Amino acid sequence: MNAPGQDASRARVRTGVVLAAGLGSRLAPEGASASIKPLIEVNETPLLFRTFRGLERAGCSRVVVVLGHEAARLRTEIESRYDGPLELEFTLNSHYALKNGVSALCARPHVSGTFVLTMSDHVVEDAIMDRVRDHEPPAGGATLCVDYKIDQVFDLDDATKVVERGGRLVDIGKALPNFNCIDTGVFVCTTGLLDAIEEVYRETGDASLSNGVARLAAQGRMTVLDVEDGFWQDVDTPEMLAHAESSLSQRTGA
Repeated sequence: MNAPGQDASRARVRTGVVLAAGLGSRLAPEGASASIKPLIEVNETPLLFRTFRGLERAGCSRVVVVLGHEAARLRTEIESRYDGPLELEFTLNSHYALKNGVSALCARPHVSGTFVLTMSDHVVEDAIMDRVRDHEPPAGGATLCVDYKIDQVFDLDDATKVVERGGRLVDIGKALPNFNCIDTGVFVCTTGLLDAIEEVYRETGDASLSNGVARLAAQGRMTVLDVEDGFWQDVDTPEMLAHAESSLSQRTGA
């Protein structure tokens, strides 16, 4: 069955990749200290299951979940509770204490062509993933979904800042003094992004997604996609969780 609002004539052909390996140590709502972060609920739906729904909207029929912290427990919970249409595959990042680019590299054997990469702890509205469904990244490169509504970003200090010029991403980082949009954590990729991350990893022994993005940007192979009015929220702290729940309730009229 196609997701609501999705063109029924469009076959889902892409692979999705979800990074779900991290510790999630900053998010410990009252009474949930023993929870696995991707399964913490936002308005009664686990974060990870919201991500699955988004990837379905984005045209994915198959999703690779990169596990790490509490891997066995999380996989068991997913397999026992998820009853959606996506074909799920699992891979393990045993070095999950390193940066998130290392988790992305763990998905390499499972992807080819164009794929959608996102985080297990981000709330992303359907309207954004609908835009992702129709987008193609540059050859050998990648596209990052960005938000120009800077004044509406919750906890801007913690956000990853982006400099965009003429549709091209030219710089990225949390400490940029000047920027014109924000990283939402949703990518439409070719394996060129993984190649860039791997180069950094071989040179330094660690690598983030932003490191790979910066390297592609230097080669002119990194573009952006405006999320327009779509809502998204990184859920790293109890305050972010509360903001996500409140914002979603207001936007849906709940």
